[in-house]
Amino acid sequence: MPTRRAFLRTATVGAGAAAFLPALSVAAAKPTKALWPAAELEELSIPELQARMAAGRESSRSLTRKYLARIDAIDRRGPELRSVLEVNPEAMAQAAELDEERKKRGPRGPMHGIPVLLKDNIDTHDRMFTTAGSLALMGSVPLRDAFLVSRLRDAGAVFLGKTNLSEWANFRGSRSTSGWSGRGGQTRNPYYLDRNPSGSSSGSAVAVAASLCAVAVGTETDGSILSPSSYNGIVGIKPTVGLISRSGVIPISASQDTAGPMARTVRDAAILLGALAGTDPRDDATAPAAQKRLIDYTAGLSETGLRGARLGIVRPMFGSHAGANKVAETAIDALKQQGATVLDVSQSPARPGMREAEHIVLLYEFKAGLNAYLAALGPRAPQRSLADVIEFNQRHREKELPWFGQETFIAAEAKGPLTEPEYLEALATSRRLSRKEGIDALIQEHKLDALVAPTTGPAHVTDYVHGDRGSGSSTSPAAVSGYPSITVPAGFVSGLPVGLSFFGPAWSEPALLRLAYAFEQATRFRRSPRFVPSLVS
Repeated sequence: MPTRRAFLRTATVGAGAAAFLPALSVAAAKPTKALWPAAELEELSIPELQARMAAGRESSRSLTRKYLARIDAIDRRGPELRSVLEVNPEAMAQAAELDEERKKRGPRGPMHGIPVLLKDNIDTHDRMFTTAGSLALMGSVPLRDAFLVSRLRDAGAVFLGKTNLSEWANFRGSRSTSGWSGRGGQTRNPYYLDRNPSGSSSGSAVAVAASLCAVAVGTETDGSILSPSSYNGIVGIKPTVGLISRSGVIPISASQDTAGPMARTVRDAAILLGALAGTDPRDDATAPAAQKRLIDYTAGLSETGLRGARLGIVRPMFGSHAGANKVAETAIDALKQQGATVLDVSQSPARPGMREAEHIVLLYEFKAGLNAYLAALGPRAPQRSLADVIEFNQRHREKELPWFGQETFIAAEAKGPLTEPEYLEALATSRRLSRKEGIDALIQEHKLDALVAPTTGPAHVTDYVHGDRGSGSSTSPAAVSGYPSITVPAGFVSGLPVGLSFFGPAWSEPALLRLAYAFEQATRFRRSPRFVPSLVS
C-alpha cells in the first residue's frame, strides 16, 4: 500500500528478533562515503559485478562478505538505516557453492553469484523467519520457499537476508508512518536520516540505494514498490499482476499484489525481472503470462528507445509539491529532446470512485488471503488467523501499537467471504474504472505507448504523531488495474530524490523498460546517498 508508519528503539524488539538484531551503535552519521566498508562496490551494476567475477577480481564469496560488512557498518551501526531485519546465516555457504559451480561449469546466467535482499513478507524455507515485520509471526519458518525464491535459487542468486518493511505491508491501521515494523523499528531514508523512506518496501529500497546489496525484491499492492523507489532514488518495477508468482508471499490482495525488482539501474531491474518471472501452478494468475513473458528483458534496451514514442503526460496526477512538479517539467523536456512526442492528457486514469471500490476489495481479499496463508503454515504456525493476529496485537500493544492502531485489520475481519455482492460489485467497479475507462481508454484514445507522471513528491519528515503526509502519488491506476509501471530517478528537490513513472496496459513491460532506459541514459540523475543526519543540518 502507499506510504506509512513509525519508530521503535531496540528495546521494543522481541527476544526472538533481538537474536537477529545486534545492539545498534549511536555513532554520528557522517556524509563521507570513504568511511564505509566496501566503498568500491557502491553503484556497481550486475554486469559490472559479473565482469569482476569473470576476471577473478571478485568472487561471489568476496562480494557477499563485503555486502555483509556494509550492512553491519551502515545499517546496524553508523547511520543505523535499519533496512535489514536479519542476515542469512547461510549466505556465505551459498556463495561458496556457486563459486565452485562457476569454476566447474561456468555461470548459470546473469544472476549467478549475485547478492540479493528479500522483503520480509516473502517465504524462505531456511534459517530465516518470514514475519511481515510483525512480532506476531516471530519464529515462523514456512514449509517451502515462495515460487519467486525458487526461481532466484535456480538463477544462482545469493540471499543476503530479509529487509524491513512497513509492518503487514502497511495494511494494519490508519495514521501510520512508513518503514516502521514492530520487529525492526524505523527504517531511515539514506539521503537525510530524519526523512521517511516510504513504504511498504522501505527496507528493500533503502538497502539498494545505500549499496547494501546488488538488487532487492519488493512487493506492491498500491505504491509499495514505486513510492519507496522514488523516495530513495532508485528504479522500481511493479509488473503486470501474474508475471511474477505470488505463492509464498504474505498477501493483501489477490487482484493487485505482485512482487517486483528494485535496483539502481533499469538494466539491473530488467535482469532481475527476467529471473523472477515464471508460471506457477500454485498461482492461477501466472497462467496468462506464459504467452507474454520474455526470457531476457534487457534485449530491447536502447539509448534511442524514446525516439518516435508517443507519451501522455497525465497533468491531473501531478502532486501538490511545486519542486517535484518542476523536476517533472525538466524530465518532460528531456523526453522531447530524445525524440518522443509528448501530449498533455487532461483526464486522469484514476477515475472517481476507483479508490473507494479498491478499499472494499482490499478488505475482503486481505482477510481471505491472510487466513489461507496462515493455515498453510502448518500446525506450528505462530498464528492461525487474522483474528489471532488482532488478539496478539492487543496483548502486546506496547510493542505493536505504540504509534498507530489496527483499524484496517478490524474492518477486514468484519468482512464476509468473497462471494458477497459488496465484494463482487467493488471488484467489477475497480477493474472497469481503472482499465476500460482508465488506462486502456487513454492509451487507445491518444494512441500512446505509455502514460507518464511524477511518481510522488520528495520524502517527508518521519512523524509518529501525525503519520505520513505525502504530496501526491500516481501509483493507483496501475495498481488497481493490475497493469505495469516503472519509476526512474528524475531529479532532486533540496537533495531529496524524485522519480518519474512510466505506466501502460497489461504486459507492456518491454515497452516501458525501453522508454525508462532511454530516459535514464539521457539524464543519469541517480547518485549515491551520503547519510546526512538532517536536511536542516
